Amino acid sequence: MMMMMMMMMMMVQVCSSSSSSSADFSVRFGNALPSLSRPANSSRIFYSIIFDAGSTGTRIHVYTFIRGETDGLPVLDNEMFQSMKPGLSAYADIPEIAGHTVRQLLRVAKKTVPPVEWKRTPVVFRATAGLRLLPPAKAHALLEEVQDVFDESPFYVPTDSVRIMNGTNEGILAWITVNFLTGRLDRSSQKTVGILDLGGGSTQITFLPKSKKTVESAPTDYIARFQMFNSTYELYTHSYLGNGIKAARLSALGALGSDGLERNVYWSSCLPKKHTGDFSFGGLTYHVSGVPGGVMGFRACYQEMLKVVKGFIKQPLELKHSSTFYAFSYYFDHAVEAGLIDETRGGAVKIRDFRKRAKEVCNRPSERSQVNNFLCMDLTYIICLLKDGFGFRESTVLQLTKKVRNVETSWALGAAINHFQKFRIH
Repeated sequence: MMMMMMMMMMMVQVCSSSSSSSADFSVRFGNALPSLSRPANSSRIFYSIIFDAGSTGTRIHVYTFIRGETDGLPVLDNEMFQSMKPGLSAYADIPEIAGHTVRQLLRVAKKTVPPVEWKRTPVVFRATAGLRLLPPAKAHALLEEVQDVFDESPFYVPTDSVRIMNGTNEGILAWITVNFLTGRLDRSSQKTVGILDLGGGSTQITFLPKSKKTVESAPTDYIARFQMFNSTYELYTHSYLGNGIKAARLSALGALGSDGLERNVYWSSCLPKKHTGDFSFGGLTYHVSGVPGGVMGFRACYQEMLKVVKGFIKQPLELKHSSTFYAFSYYFDHAVEAGLIDETRGGAVKIRDFRKRAKEVCNRPSERSQVNNFLCMDLTYIICLLKDGFGFRESTVLQLTKKVRNVETSWALGAAINHFQKFRIH
Protein backbone atom coordinates (compact mmCIF):
# COMPACT_ATOMS: atom_id res chain seq x y z
CA MET A 1 0.00 0.00 0.00
CA MET A 2 2.80 2.40 0.85
CA MET A 3 4.44 1.80 -2.54
CA MET A 4 1.09 2.40 -4.27
CA MET A 5 0.65 5.69 -2.41
CA MET A 6 4.12 6.87 -3.41
CA MET A 7 3.46 6.02 -7.04
CA MET A 8 0.15 7.88 -7.02
CA MET A 9 1.79 10.92 -5.46
CA MET A 10 4.47 10.94 -8.14
CA MET A 11 1.79 10.84 -10.85
CA VAL A 12 0.05 14.00 -9.59
CA GLN A 13 0.34 16.91 -12.02
CA VAL A 14 0.47 20.45 -10.69
CA CYS A 15 -0.08 23.84 -12.32
CA SER A 16 -0.49 27.27 -10.76
CA SER A 17 -1.04 30.90 -11.55
CA SER A 18 -1.57 34.23 -9.83
CA SER A 19 -3.81 36.95 -11.13
CA SER A 20 -4.97 40.41 -10.20
CA SER A 21 -8.31 42.07 -10.82
CA SER A 22 -10.37 45.01 -9.66
CA ALA A 23 -14.15 44.80 -9.41
CA ASP A 24 -16.87 46.01 -7.05
CA PHE A 25 -19.74 44.29 -5.30
CA SER A 26 -21.92 45.01 -2.33
CA VAL A 27 -22.15 42.65 0.63
CA ARG A 28 -24.72 41.94 3.33
CA PHE A 29 -22.92 40.63 6.38
CA GLY A 30 -24.23 38.00 8.78
CA ASN A 31 -22.50 35.76 11.33
CA ALA A 32 -19.23 37.01 12.72
CA LEU A 33 -15.85 35.45 12.15
CA PRO A 34 -13.43 35.14 15.07
CA SER A 35 -12.23 38.60 16.14
CA LEU A 36 -8.44 38.95 16.28
CA SER A 37 -6.14 41.92 16.69
CA ARG A 38 -4.76 43.03 13.32
CA PRO A 39 -2.12 45.49 12.17
CA ALA A 40 -3.69 48.86 11.34
CA ASN A 41 -2.47 48.82 7.76
CA SER A 42 -4.14 45.46 7.09
CA SER A 43 -7.57 46.32 8.49
CA ARG A 44 -9.08 46.63 5.01
CA ILE A 45 -7.67 43.34 3.66
CA PHE A 46 -9.37 39.97 4.03
CA TYR A 47 -9.00 36.55 2.41
CA SER A 48 -11.00 33.53 1.30
CA ILE A 49 -9.85 30.00 0.44
CA ILE A 50 -12.03 27.89 -1.86
CA PHE A 51 -11.31 24.29 -2.91
CA ASP A 52 -12.92 23.15 -6.17
CA ALA A 53 -12.82 19.33 -6.26
CA GLY A 54 -13.84 18.49 -9.81
CA SER A 55 -13.94 15.21 -11.69
CA THR A 56 -10.59 15.75 -13.42
CA GLY A 57 -8.66 17.78 -10.87
CA THR A 58 -8.64 19.57 -7.52
CA ARG A 59 -8.07 23.33 -7.50
CA ILE A 60 -7.44 25.87 -4.79
CA HIS A 61 -8.39 29.54 -5.17
CA VAL A 62 -7.05 32.01 -2.62
CA TYR A 63 -8.79 35.37 -3.01
CA THR A 64 -7.56 38.64 -1.56
CA PHE A 65 -10.21 41.32 -1.06
CA ILE A 66 -9.89 44.95 -0.03
CA ARG A 67 -12.68 46.53 1.97
CA GLY A 68 -13.90 49.91 0.73
CA GLU A 69 -15.33 52.64 2.92
CA THR A 70 -17.87 51.75 5.64
CA ASP A 71 -20.81 50.08 3.92
CA GLY A 72 -18.87 50.56 0.71
CA LEU A 73 -17.89 48.11 -2.00
CA PRO A 74 -15.02 45.65 -1.47
CA VAL A 75 -12.56 45.11 -4.30
CA LEU A 76 -11.12 41.81 -5.54
CA ASP A 77 -7.40 42.50 -5.44
CA ASN A 78 -5.84 39.14 -6.27
CA GLU A 79 -6.44 35.46 -6.97
CA MET A 80 -3.83 32.79 -6.33
CA PHE A 81 -4.71 29.57 -8.16
CA GLN A 82 -3.18 26.10 -8.26
CA SER A 83 -4.48 22.70 -9.37
CA MET A 84 -3.55 19.05 -9.00
CA LYS A 85 -4.56 16.13 -11.20
CA PRO A 86 -6.29 13.67 -11.24
CA GLY A 87 -9.54 14.44 -9.42
CA LEU A 88 -10.16 13.03 -5.94
CA SER A 89 -12.61 10.48 -7.34
CA ALA A 90 -9.60 8.67 -8.80
CA TYR A 91 -8.63 7.86 -5.19
CA ALA A 92 -11.97 6.34 -4.25
CA ASP A 93 -10.26 3.12 -3.10
CA ILE A 94 -7.30 4.88 -1.45
CA PRO A 95 -8.89 7.95 0.18
CA GLU A 96 -5.76 8.81 2.13
CA ILE A 97 -4.29 10.16 -1.12
CA ALA A 98 -7.12 12.70 -1.22
CA GLY A 99 -5.95 14.03 2.11
CA HIS A 100 -2.41 14.29 0.78
CA THR A 101 -3.62 16.27 -2.25
CA VAL A 102 -5.53 18.79 -0.12
CA ARG A 103 -2.61 19.11 2.31
CA GLN A 104 -0.28 19.92 -0.59
CA LEU A 105 -2.62 22.59 -1.93
CA LEU A 106 -3.03 24.18 1.50
CA ARG A 107 0.63 25.12 1.31
CA VAL A 108 -0.39 27.64 -1.37
CA ALA A 109 -2.81 29.24 1.11
CA LYS A 110 -0.18 29.38 3.84
CA LYS A 111 2.20 31.18 1.49
CA THR A 112 -0.49 33.62 0.31
CA VAL A 113 -2.35 34.49 3.51
CA PRO A 114 -0.30 36.22 6.27
CA PRO A 115 -0.07 34.08 9.44
CA VAL A 116 -1.85 36.74 11.48
CA GLU A 117 -4.91 36.22 9.25
CA TRP A 118 -4.99 32.41 9.24
CA LYS A 119 -7.50 31.97 12.09
CA ARG A 120 -9.82 34.53 10.50
CA THR A 121 -9.67 33.21 6.94
CA PRO A 122 -12.46 30.76 6.02
CA VAL A 123 -11.51 27.64 4.08
CA VAL A 124 -14.27 25.94 2.09
CA PHE A 125 -14.21 22.66 0.13
CA ARG A 126 -16.85 21.81 -2.46
CA ALA A 127 -16.83 18.62 -4.53
CA THR A 128 -18.70 18.51 -7.82
CA ALA A 129 -19.64 15.81 -10.34
CA GLY A 130 -16.67 13.53 -9.70
CA LEU A 131 -17.86 12.73 -6.18
CA ARG A 132 -21.55 12.93 -7.10
CA LEU A 133 -21.00 9.97 -9.43
CA LEU A 134 -19.31 7.83 -6.74
CA PRO A 135 -21.10 5.38 -4.45
CA PRO A 136 -22.08 7.35 -1.30
CA ALA A 137 -19.80 5.35 1.01
CA LYS A 138 -16.71 6.03 -1.10
CA ALA A 139 -17.56 9.71 -1.48
CA HIS A 140 -18.05 9.98 2.30
CA ALA A 141 -14.63 8.40 2.96
CA LEU A 142 -12.97 10.99 0.71
CA LEU A 143 -14.79 13.85 2.45
CA GLU A 144 -13.72 12.54 5.85
CA GLU A 145 -10.08 12.63 4.76
CA VAL A 146 -10.49 16.24 3.65
CA GLN A 147 -12.24 17.17 6.90
CA ASP A 148 -9.37 15.70 8.93
CA VAL A 149 -6.86 17.82 6.99
CA PHE A 150 -8.96 20.95 7.48
CA ASP A 151 -9.31 20.30 11.21
CA GLU A 152 -5.51 20.14 11.45
CA SER A 153 -5.06 23.36 9.48
CA PRO A 154 -4.58 26.80 11.06
CA PHE A 155 -7.46 28.32 9.08
CA TYR A 156 -11.06 29.04 10.12
CA VAL A 157 -13.23 26.01 9.24
CA PRO A 158 -16.99 26.81 9.01
CA THR A 159 -19.47 24.16 10.11
CA ASP A 160 -20.42 23.16 6.55
CA SER A 161 -16.93 23.63 5.14
CA VAL A 162 -16.53 20.20 3.51
CA ARG A 163 -19.30 18.74 1.36
CA ILE A 164 -20.52 17.81 -2.10
CA MET A 165 -22.06 20.81 -3.84
CA ASN A 166 -25.47 20.72 -5.42
CA GLY A 167 -25.18 20.99 -9.21
CA THR A 168 -27.68 23.86 -9.32
CA ASN A 169 -25.55 25.87 -6.90
CA GLU A 170 -22.55 25.23 -9.11
CA GLY A 171 -24.31 26.90 -12.02
CA ILE A 172 -25.57 29.83 -9.95
CA LEU A 173 -22.16 30.54 -8.43
CA ALA A 174 -20.48 30.39 -11.84
CA TRP A 175 -23.08 32.87 -13.11
CA ILE A 176 -22.26 35.18 -10.19
CA THR A 177 -18.54 34.90 -10.96
CA VAL A 178 -18.82 35.81 -14.64
CA ASN A 179 -21.32 38.62 -14.16
CA PHE A 180 -19.27 40.01 -11.26
CA LEU A 181 -16.06 40.00 -13.30
CA THR A 182 -17.76 41.60 -16.32
CA GLY A 183 -19.27 44.35 -14.16
CA ARG A 184 -22.87 43.26 -14.68
CA LEU A 185 -23.82 42.84 -11.04
CA ASP A 186 -23.47 46.55 -10.46
CA ARG A 187 -26.88 48.11 -9.83
CA SER A 188 -26.33 50.48 -12.75
CA SER A 189 -25.97 47.56 -15.17
CA GLN A 190 -29.15 46.49 -16.99
CA LYS A 191 -27.81 43.40 -18.78
CA THR A 192 -26.37 40.11 -17.56
CA VAL A 193 -24.73 37.25 -19.45
CA GLY A 194 -25.57 33.56 -19.37
CA ILE A 195 -22.99 30.88 -18.60
CA LEU A 196 -22.30 27.42 -20.02
CA ASP A 197 -19.96 25.20 -18.04
CA LEU A 198 -18.85 21.83 -19.39
CA GLY A 199 -17.03 19.68 -16.87
CA GLY A 200 -15.94 16.07 -16.96
CA GLY A 201 -18.96 14.61 -15.17
CA SER A 202 -21.64 17.28 -15.54
CA THR A 203 -22.65 20.36 -17.52
CA GLN A 204 -24.42 23.51 -16.32
CA ILE A 205 -26.52 26.20 -17.99
CA THR A 206 -27.56 29.36 -16.14
CA PHE A 207 -29.08 32.60 -17.42
CA LEU A 208 -31.51 35.37 -16.50
CA PRO A 209 -34.66 34.75 -18.58
CA LYS A 210 -36.10 37.63 -20.59
CA SER A 211 -39.38 35.86 -21.25
CA LYS A 212 -41.99 34.98 -18.62
CA LYS A 213 -42.87 31.95 -20.75
CA THR A 214 -39.39 30.55 -20.12
CA VAL A 215 -40.00 30.69 -16.38
CA GLU A 216 -43.58 29.43 -16.56
CA SER A 217 -42.73 26.46 -18.80
CA ALA A 218 -39.64 25.37 -16.86
CA PRO A 219 -39.74 22.66 -14.18
CA THR A 220 -39.92 24.33 -10.77
CA ASP A 221 -36.46 23.11 -9.76
CA TYR A 222 -34.94 24.81 -12.83
CA ILE A 223 -35.79 28.28 -11.48
CA ALA A 224 -33.72 29.74 -8.65
CA ARG A 225 -34.66 32.96 -6.86
CA PHE A 226 -32.24 34.77 -4.55
CA GLN A 227 -31.20 38.22 -3.38
CA MET A 228 -27.75 39.69 -3.85
CA PHE A 229 -26.41 43.25 -3.88
CA ASN A 230 -29.86 44.62 -2.97
CA SER A 231 -31.28 43.04 -6.12
CA THR A 232 -33.51 40.00 -6.60
CA TYR A 233 -32.62 37.52 -9.33
CA GLU A 234 -34.73 34.78 -10.89
CA LEU A 235 -32.42 32.49 -12.82
CA TYR A 236 -33.01 29.55 -15.14
CA THR A 237 -30.37 27.07 -14.03
CA HIS A 238 -29.79 23.34 -14.19
CA SER A 239 -26.92 20.91 -13.85
CA TYR A 240 -27.01 17.71 -15.91
CA LEU A 241 -25.12 14.98 -14.07
CA GLY A 242 -23.72 12.42 -16.50
CA ASN A 243 -23.59 14.89 -19.40
CA GLY A 244 -20.09 16.23 -18.84
CA ILE A 245 -17.60 15.58 -21.64
CA LYS A 246 -15.97 12.51 -20.05
CA ALA A 247 -19.25 10.98 -18.88
CA ALA A 248 -20.68 11.60 -22.38
CA ARG A 249 -17.83 9.55 -23.85
CA LEU A 250 -18.80 6.66 -21.60
CA SER A 251 -22.47 7.00 -22.55
CA ALA A 252 -21.65 6.96 -26.26
CA LEU A 253 -19.42 3.93 -25.75
CA GLY A 254 -22.10 2.15 -23.74
CA ALA A 255 -19.78 2.06 -20.74
CA LEU A 256 -21.48 4.50 -18.35
CA GLY A 257 -22.24 2.64 -15.15
CA SER A 258 -19.92 -0.27 -15.94
CA ASP A 259 -16.94 -1.18 -13.80
CA GLY A 260 -14.26 -1.02 -16.49
CA LEU A 261 -13.61 -4.78 -16.52
CA GLU A 262 -10.57 -5.76 -18.57
CA ARG A 263 -12.48 -8.20 -20.75
CA ASN A 264 -14.79 -5.49 -22.12
CA VAL A 265 -13.86 -3.43 -25.18
CA TYR A 266 -16.07 -0.47 -26.01
CA TRP A 267 -16.22 0.77 -29.59
CA SER A 268 -17.42 3.90 -31.37
CA SER A 269 -17.58 5.19 -34.93
CA CYS A 270 -16.32 8.50 -33.53
CA LEU A 271 -12.88 6.93 -33.01
CA PRO A 272 -10.33 6.23 -35.76
CA LYS A 273 -10.94 2.77 -37.26
CA LYS A 274 -7.57 1.40 -36.27
CA HIS A 275 -7.46 3.03 -32.87
CA THR A 276 -7.29 0.87 -29.76
CA GLY A 277 -6.43 2.27 -26.37
CA ASP A 278 -7.47 3.01 -22.83
CA PHE A 279 -9.63 5.77 -21.40
CA SER A 280 -9.59 6.54 -17.66
CA PHE A 281 -12.22 8.44 -15.73
CA GLY A 282 -13.34 8.39 -12.11
CA GLY A 283 -10.65 5.93 -11.09
CA LEU A 284 -11.68 3.32 -13.69
CA THR A 285 -10.00 2.40 -16.97
CA TYR A 286 -11.93 1.40 -20.08
CA HIS A 287 -10.60 -0.31 -23.21
CA VAL A 288 -11.86 1.47 -26.34
CA SER A 289 -11.64 0.90 -30.06
CA GLY A 290 -12.71 2.24 -33.43
CA VAL A 291 -14.95 0.10 -35.65
CA PRO A 292 -12.71 -1.87 -38.05
CA GLY A 293 -14.45 -2.00 -41.41
CA GLY A 294 -17.49 -0.18 -40.00
CA VAL A 295 -19.10 3.16 -40.77
CA MET A 296 -17.25 6.16 -39.44
CA GLY A 297 -17.12 9.92 -39.96
CA PHE A 298 -19.07 12.94 -38.72
CA ARG A 299 -22.54 11.75 -39.72
CA ALA A 300 -22.21 8.38 -37.95
CA CYS A 301 -20.60 10.00 -34.93
CA TYR A 302 -23.35 12.62 -34.75
CA GLN A 303 -26.01 9.91 -34.47
CA GLU A 304 -24.11 8.31 -31.62
CA MET A 305 -23.74 11.54 -29.68
CA LEU A 306 -27.33 12.56 -30.36
CA LYS A 307 -28.46 9.57 -28.29
CA VAL A 308 -26.49 10.95 -25.34
CA VAL A 309 -28.36 14.27 -25.54
CA LYS A 310 -31.88 13.54 -26.79
CA GLY A 311 -34.34 12.99 -24.00
CA PHE A 312 -31.88 14.12 -21.32
CA ILE A 313 -31.42 17.83 -22.04
CA LYS A 314 -34.39 20.20 -21.81
CA GLN A 315 -34.58 23.14 -24.24
CA PRO A 316 -35.36 26.52 -22.63
CA LEU A 317 -37.82 28.39 -24.85
CA GLU A 318 -35.83 31.55 -25.56
CA LEU A 319 -32.33 30.32 -26.43
CA LYS A 320 -32.92 30.53 -30.17
CA HIS A 321 -33.02 34.28 -29.59
CA SER A 322 -30.48 34.35 -26.79
CA SER A 323 -28.32 37.12 -25.45
CA THR A 324 -24.62 36.79 -24.69
CA PHE A 325 -23.34 33.53 -23.21
CA TYR A 326 -19.89 32.85 -21.78
CA ALA A 327 -18.71 29.25 -22.16
CA PHE A 328 -15.74 27.78 -20.36
CA SER A 329 -14.05 24.62 -19.02
CA TYR A 330 -14.08 21.91 -21.74
CA TYR A 331 -15.86 24.21 -24.20
CA PHE A 332 -12.77 26.39 -24.01
CA ASP A 333 -10.23 23.56 -23.89
CA HIS A 334 -11.56 21.78 -26.98
CA ALA A 335 -11.95 25.01 -28.93
CA VAL A 336 -8.25 25.63 -28.27
CA GLU A 337 -7.37 22.07 -29.24
CA ALA A 338 -9.39 22.40 -32.46
CA GLY A 339 -7.64 25.64 -33.37
CA LEU A 340 -10.80 27.77 -33.09
CA ILE A 341 -9.43 30.20 -30.51
CA ASP A 342 -6.13 31.31 -29.03
CA GLU A 343 -5.37 29.74 -25.66
CA THR A 344 -4.21 33.02 -24.17
CA ARG A 345 -6.87 35.37 -25.47
CA GLY A 346 -9.90 33.09 -25.92
CA GLY A 347 -12.43 34.52 -28.36
CA ALA A 348 -15.90 34.56 -29.88
CA VAL A 349 -16.98 31.42 -31.75
CA LYS A 350 -20.21 30.60 -33.56
CA ILE A 351 -21.70 27.20 -32.87
CA ARG A 352 -21.46 26.41 -36.57
CA ASP A 353 -17.66 26.82 -36.23
CA PHE A 354 -17.66 23.80 -33.91
CA ARG A 355 -19.66 21.86 -36.51
CA LYS A 356 -17.32 22.77 -39.37
CA ARG A 357 -14.25 21.76 -37.40
CA ALA A 358 -15.89 18.54 -36.17
CA LYS A 359 -16.61 17.53 -39.76
CA GLU A 360 -13.00 18.15 -40.74
CA VAL A 361 -11.63 16.15 -37.82
CA CYS A 362 -14.10 13.26 -38.20
CA ASN A 363 -14.04 12.94 -42.00
CA ARG A 364 -10.36 13.45 -42.73
CA PRO A 365 -7.95 11.07 -40.99
CA SER A 366 -5.10 13.52 -41.49
CA GLU A 367 -7.06 16.09 -39.47
CA ARG A 368 -7.40 13.85 -36.43
CA SER A 369 -5.41 14.85 -33.40
CA GLN A 370 -2.43 12.62 -32.74
CA VAL A 371 -2.75 13.42 -29.05
CA ASN A 372 -6.53 13.18 -28.54
CA ASN A 373 -8.21 10.45 -30.55
CA PHE A 374 -11.47 11.54 -28.89
CA LEU A 375 -11.43 14.99 -30.52
CA CYS A 376 -13.98 13.98 -33.17
CA MET A 377 -16.29 12.62 -30.48
CA ASP A 378 -15.83 15.59 -28.15
CA LEU A 379 -16.44 18.27 -30.79
CA THR A 380 -19.46 16.41 -32.12
CA TYR A 381 -20.87 16.10 -28.62
CA ILE A 382 -20.47 19.84 -28.07
CA ILE A 383 -22.49 20.48 -31.25
CA CYS A 384 -25.24 18.06 -30.17
CA LEU A 385 -25.35 19.49 -26.65
CA LEU A 386 -25.61 23.11 -27.75
CA LYS A 387 -27.88 22.71 -30.78
CA ASP A 388 -30.03 19.63 -30.19
CA GLY A 389 -29.84 19.75 -26.42
CA PHE A 390 -30.12 23.37 -25.31
CA GLY A 391 -31.62 24.60 -28.58
CA PHE A 392 -29.13 27.29 -29.61
CA ARG A 393 -29.01 28.34 -33.24
CA GLU A 394 -25.85 27.53 -35.16
CA SER A 395 -25.44 31.28 -35.69
CA THR A 396 -25.28 31.88 -31.92
CA VAL A 397 -21.99 33.42 -30.83
CA LEU A 398 -20.38 32.14 -27.63
CA GLN A 399 -17.67 34.00 -25.77
CA LEU A 400 -15.12 31.30 -24.92
CA THR A 401 -12.87 32.17 -22.04
CA LYS A 402 -10.75 30.66 -19.31
CA LYS A 403 -10.28 33.91 -17.44
CA VAL A 404 -12.08 37.24 -17.23
CA ARG A 405 -9.92 40.18 -16.17
CA ASN A 406 -7.21 37.61 -15.50
CA VAL A 407 -9.33 35.72 -12.94
CA GLU A 408 -10.46 32.10 -13.40
CA THR A 409 -14.07 31.77 -14.61
CA SER A 410 -14.85 29.25 -11.92
CA TRP A 411 -17.81 29.01 -9.58
CA ALA A 412 -15.25 29.42 -6.77
CA LEU A 413 -15.26 33.22 -6.84
CA GLY A 414 -19.05 33.19 -6.67
CA ALA A 415 -18.76 30.94 -3.62
CA ALA A 416 -16.30 33.33 -1.98
CA ILE A 417 -18.65 36.27 -2.62
CA ASN A 418 -21.57 34.25 -1.26
CA HIS A 419 -19.65 33.42 1.91
CA PHE A 420 -18.80 37.07 2.46
CA GLN A 421 -22.51 37.72 2.68
CA LYS A 422 -22.63 35.35 5.64
CA PHE A 423 -19.57 36.36 7.63
CA ARG A 424 -18.64 39.76 9.05
CA ILE A 425 -15.01 40.80 8.72
CA HIS A 426 -13.95 42.97 11.67
